Amino acid sequence: MLTYYFDLALRSCRRSKALTALVVVLMGCGVATCMVTFAVFRATAADPIPWKSNQLFVPQIDSFGPAHNWKGEPPEMLNYTDAVALLHARQARRQVLIYGSRWTVLPDDAQQPLSLEGDAVSHDFFAMFDAPFRYGGSWSASDDDQRAAVVVISAALNQKLFGGTDSVGREINLDARNYRIVGVLGDWNPSPRFFDVTSTWYPFSHPRQLYLPFSRAIDLQKATSGNFYCSTNSVDPDLTNWEGVLHSGCAWIVAWVELPTRADVERYRDWLHNYAAEQQRVGRFTWPPNVRLSDVGQWLHVMKVVPKASALSMIVSLSFLLICLVNVVGLMLARFMRRAPEIGVRRALGASRGAIYRQFLTEAAAIGLAGGLLGLLLTMLGMAGVGSVFEPAVARLARLDASLLLLTVLVAVLTTLIAALYPTWRAAQVQPAWQLKSNG
Repeated sequence: MLTYYFDLALRSCRRSKALTALVVVLMGCGVATCMVTFAVFRATAADPIPWKSNQLFVPQIDSFGPAHNWKGEPPEMLNYTDAVALLHARQARRQVLIYGSRWTVLPDDAQQPLSLEGDAVSHDFFAMFDAPFRYGGSWSASDDDQRAAVVVISAALNQKLFGGTDSVGREINLDARNYRIVGVLGDWNPSPRFFDVTSTWYPFSHPRQLYLPFSRAIDLQKATSGNFYCSTNSVDPDLTNWEGVLHSGCAWIVAWVELPTRADVERYRDWLHNYAAEQQRVGRFTWPPNVRLSDVGQWLHVMKVVPKASALSMIVSLSFLLICLVNVVGLMLARFMRRAPEIGVRRALGASRGAIYRQFLTEAAAIGLAGGLLGLLLTMLGMAGVGSVFEPAVARLARLDASLLLLTVLVAVLTTLIAALYPTWRAAQVQPAWQLKSNG
């Protein structure tokens, strides 16, 4: 029976070529626009570490006070005093401190010095975020304690300096000091780079190429290249010297903790509250405890990581698809009602309303499939030119994969069926007697 309905649909399309072509073009354009913007939105809004995102948390402690914080919200980062206290308390399975800095790499050959962004991190960083290693591994906790001159480099930097060979054990010159390479990362570029979104200016940019011990960077008085927030509290120490920076209330260090179970989360939240309460008791804070503990998804929402252009373009494209559907409803209604005499004859010969529904919905599905195929071609063209609309760092994340192609066809068919529901209902209400009388 389905074959019969498809045959009727093809005959109808041949009789109404202009209307059919117009519906196909509308659906193809509307769906393609949505799919291109969806590909970008999906890439920017995706969970960067889905297998572990509910176990990783950012602790926040209000060290500014209600007169200087943001509408009651603690600063996104921690000052040095609170960050180190969190690290040394070891209340979580793993705890990591991060801040970004810029380093000058001096190659052994005659190449020009390289100025590269790096992250100063504690040793749990690589295990916490499941960073893959091509060669070697992380430094140890004792390396952190001893402020060892060790470094983990990216695969890209390893390729540039050592031709991609195993460079573990070799040395690299950073800021005129030699560092022993203990590990070379594999291809690792979480997008967005959620773990240091507050210490970088753009979370979708290229990954860091250097990772050094946090304690080593502090010992070298390495200034942050990321955000540095201070309250307007006039009692803060002088920031013109390093000791003043470390003892100030200024926030510039990102903290993460790994809490595998819900009980661990509640226990850590209590500890965080008690820590802030203790700081109030000793007079360091003069306000009640104000703390937050956000998992990866909540953190990305708090930081508004999804680019506004991506979210806005998704809304605009959905609006465009809705406009296309409204027009398709009108075209389908005109298309179906022109066939009222045919419907009346079929009903008079015994066809049920259910049969009319099946016939016209099958026809709509066939048109939607054609619109989906056109949408595939337009989506491919749109993906090729997405870089001219969105920032390159975002555009490179959008991928044309099998799931997107399948979704394009499914959306085209389903939305066309939805648009055909009212016209089909109207067609099924045609009274056979009236049509036979008017054509008699």
